[in-house]
Amino acid sequence: MTQIKSEIKQIEELRQLLQQASYAYYVLDAPIMEDAVYDRLYRELQQMEIEHPELVRLDSPTQRVGEKPAIHFTSVRHNIPLYSLENAFDIDELQSWEQRWRRQTPTTDAVEYVSELKIDGSAIALTYENGILVRGATRGDGIMGEDITQNVRTIRSIPLRLNLGDLENLEKVEVRGEAFLPLDVFRQINEERQKAGEQLFANPRNAAAGTLRQLDSRIVAKRRLDFFAYTLHISGMDDASIANTQWEALELLEKMGFRVNPNHKLCASLAEVAEYYQYWDTERLNLPYMTDGVVVKLNSFKLQEQLGFTQKFPRWAVALKYPAEEAPTRVENIAVNVGRTGALTPLAQMRPVQLAGTTVSRATLHNSDRVAQLDIRIGDTVIVRKAGEIIPEVTRVLTELRPPDSQPFVMPTHCPVCNQPVVRESDEAVTRCVNASCPAILKGEIEHWVSRDALDIKGVGEKLVHQLVDKNLVHSVADLYDLTADQLCALERMGKKSAEKLIDAIAQSKNQPWSRVLYGLGIRHVGSVNAQLLTQKYPTVDQLVTAKQSDIADIYGIGAEIAQSVYQWFRINANQTLVQRLQLTGLQFVATEDTTVSNSNQKFAGKTFVITGTLPTLKRDEAKALIQKAGGKVTDSVSKKTDYLVVGADAGSKLEKAQTLGINQLNETQLLEILEDSQN
Repeated sequence: MTQIKSEIKQIEELRQLLQQASYAYYVLDAPIMEDAVYDRLYRELQQMEIEHPELVRLDSPTQRVGEKPAIHFTSVRHNIPLYSLENAFDIDELQSWEQRWRRQTPTTDAVEYVSELKIDGSAIALTYENGILVRGATRGDGIMGEDITQNVRTIRSIPLRLNLGDLENLEKVEVRGEAFLPLDVFRQINEERQKAGEQLFANPRNAAAGTLRQLDSRIVAKRRLDFFAYTLHISGMDDASIANTQWEALELLEKMGFRVNPNHKLCASLAEVAEYYQYWDTERLNLPYMTDGVVVKLNSFKLQEQLGFTQKFPRWAVALKYPAEEAPTRVENIAVNVGRTGALTPLAQMRPVQLAGTTVSRATLHNSDRVAQLDIRIGDTVIVRKAGEIIPEVTRVLTELRPPDSQPFVMPTHCPVCNQPVVRESDEAVTRCVNASCPAILKGEIEHWVSRDALDIKGVGEKLVHQLVDKNLVHSVADLYDLTADQLCALERMGKKSAEKLIDAIAQSKNQPWSRVLYGLGIRHVGSVNAQLLTQKYPTVDQLVTAKQSDIADIYGIGAEIAQSVYQWFRINANQTLVQRLQLTGLQFVATEDTTVSNSNQKFAGKTFVITGTLPTLKRDEAKALIQKAGGKVTDSVSKKTDYLVVGADAGSKLEKAQTLGINQLNETQLLEILEDSQN
């Protein structure tokens, strides 16, 4: 007994010493022992744990790298939603953000801001229970992410056990931060891939995202990801008694054992924030990691709580981005698009130009105010950039190159689709068509209904939607469920098999959950994340219909604007009729338990596959059937949302794109092994 107690004590002392050494090396950048000494002590602990497996704990340094690759990643619900940030692209937009949040609160006092560098990596959420790391998850859609705990544990700057000190009674701690690849590590990985004849990673961000989604944690460990923590949520104690501000939270994160970016700054005014932003505009080029902007947060947690959230963003924070790549081009036409809400959006149609790796030929002009501000005209030479590296926008007009016969652009007074008068409310910048029967509005509603995040009806694209509306086959989304194969066969490029397949896809959409149906209804301001929050609170449509507006507004992440929109939508007779028709078709208006996790044979549930090349023994249809039987989905093209690429002989561009995006690859043998394991 004495011997066992002695060994238990020795194991615990070794763990503490190795944890201190790891913290000093990876977080403080101040090593306290030589690598050879660390390795010897590590092997000693490893051997003792082999001899006493009953003493192995999750927070042991030996448990950072798993011995067996994961079969798949499990979808998990975040304990607290991970909201994205609103973007600002210059100091003027930063000031506009401040004006907006000040209108939301009665405070007139001076406030403090915390400015932090925006690290260009992958956001992850960490959960600690009683000080021990129990889960690491990707951001996903903000509500649901993927459990990548095994990979997160390989990141040495993430503690497996928190240094809680006198806070040892904390039950649960949620930490958010950014996993990233240092530039020197990124260059080394690409050099190794080049020598091996593999496709190079496009940038550190893609490489980090692809690394986190590797099934084998040993590969992740070799990539040497790093981590900066920036958000702290605490359960089990009053947060205010621990940290009242973002600055205090960052200090507490450091004490707990996390790396916090050392370049954050407490700013007494927006002018100081601007100075910080301008300083790092050039200085960031000397950093050992990538950053694409500055995150600005109100320091006071009390003020953050008062401001709350919009449907997408926290009102108390903004991402001030550095200028994106810009390019000149010429405006060949200005068209006006009518969306599903009736909004008329002017659109610049331009001579194609290369921008941030893609060809750009169109850019939104937002509304008539923006058109007037730019004074943009057909024939103008303009400067185009990608806002947030995603959406093309016109930033300025080079009037000195303007053709002498150009004419100012004027927004139409009538809808360009239905020719009915348009209106612009005094409190809005948007001009709208208010004709509920406008074909453009109906087309937009149907395109939204069938979209991937809504009912996800494959095969119903823009061209088909236009045909269905133009030929008077549908007058609302409910009419989709009354279509017949014979009706579809009468449309252009629609054969009998395609029609039957489409009818089946429409029928399959009846299995989509209540949250997707709610999002698909297209209620103004209700995004996919808000829809999930609403259906969690109100698991049936009847409960949502009868809910008080004030109760809806009290849901964390919803707020008054969204609540008013939802409440008013369900009070309109035409919308009530639509819901009743959709209920009769068999669509889900009641939340059901998610069976994804409980069904042990659905190893690929929620995963998207692409197959490329010729497989050794399986035909492509056979491989597709096997994947679908295991709950997976097979698509034709590779994108960021692809989870796995199944690779055969003579693979082409799909393989190259997957390698660039860091997507997991499987050969036929690996695919069959995973499927075989799922049956055991």
